[in-house]
Amino acid sequence: MVKIAILGFGTVGSGVAEVIEENADSIARRAANEIGVKYILKRKQLPDSPFADKIIHDFSIIEKDPEIQVMVECIGGLDAAYDYTKRCLMAGKSVVTSNKELVATKGHELIAIAKEKNVNYLFEASVGGGIPIIRPITQCLAANEIDEIYGILNGTTNYILTKMIQFGASFEQALKQARDNGFAEKDPTDDIEGHDSCRKICILSALCFGRHVYPHQVPTRGISGVTRSDVEYARHLGYKIKLLGRALRTGKDTITAYVAPHLINKTSLLSNVDGVMNGIVVHGNAIGEAIFYGAGAGKLPTASAVVADVIDAVKHFKARKYLDWEDSVPGYVTDSDELPSRWYVRTGASLEEIGRAFGNVKFISYPEADPGEYAFATREMTGHQLKSLINGMEVRSVFRILD
Repeated sequence: MVKIAILGFGTVGSGVAEVIEENADSIARRAANEIGVKYILKRKQLPDSPFADKIIHDFSIIEKDPEIQVMVECIGGLDAAYDYTKRCLMAGKSVVTSNKELVATKGHELIAIAKEKNVNYLFEASVGGGIPIIRPITQCLAANEIDEIYGILNGTTNYILTKMIQFGASFEQALKQARDNGFAEKDPTDDIEGHDSCRKICILSALCFGRHVYPHQVPTRGISGVTRSDVEYARHLGYKIKLLGRALRTGKDTITAYVAPHLINKTSLLSNVDGVMNGIVVHGNAIGEAIFYGAGAGKLPTASAVVADVIDAVKHFKARKYLDWEDSVPGYVTDSDELPSRWYVRTGASLEEIGRAFGNVKFISYPEADPGEYAFATREMTGHQLKSLINGMEVRSVFRILD
């Protein structure tokens, strides 16, 4: 039997233990070996848990135990997770994680250590929860030159926007519903301000384009500024507002990546990804467009992806899985404001100001619009060109339009 340790016993960690126990026979068949949990690292005892006898408080026990061949990191965050992951890899143990912050920030370094020690560092659950996306990119689509990847990468923000679109809720009302239903944390900042999506697009960019993209290189804007008026204007234009993480090639050795709300045409499949579901679009030169859809978070969907990585690690003790990329270099990530698109603009400027800046534009008709407020879609232009045109104008909202 292969013995593993789980670090952290919250939503994901407990789900991993449950899946391994409940599906033990099928997991053993697929891994060609039985897999059992020997230790669970947690600060407090859980006397009523069926796994109470496995709980320990000293990480060094895991680090020094030669029986532990795979460590599952479910702590989250950076500090302790980075320290423990690095120490396990250095000790010759494979590591599986769902921690997108750690992979986005330290992934290149940790993969290099895993390569040096001939073990695996696997992180399928760090993007998309239960949606298989990392394996398809690195295996099924390996023959493609991928030129763009984008998608709805955060279930909390998608749930909030869905409530605003389908039920006319305000942002504050929709956020409260997300909290009440357990889809938003007590502090939802990472979700609603786009940081979670940023980390995920960093990981996807590295896998698709071959170099590490750090979160500080990715301009990030969340949904806290989206209003019911924006939702209604978009509806009358035939679009929906979705928060997207997006990365694409801009040259032979350059890419751009960013996170922001977009107007997406209602005819797009991605526009119909609602609630807490996620959707990811990959465009390759051989396959064309491929769309991945499913539960982006949740206890068992995420645990399912983690345990699949555990199985992979067990099957590949004598051969590394190919998950690798180079570090970033100066100039690799280009300014997203150089990327052209059409834009949605909502403004309190006068018709004369709008005319002087943009010429003839097609205004969006919305009967319940505030007096003196106008919204319109621009012609295609870069972000820099748009900023120049709206300089000094009272602008209330600006979003890219993804046609």
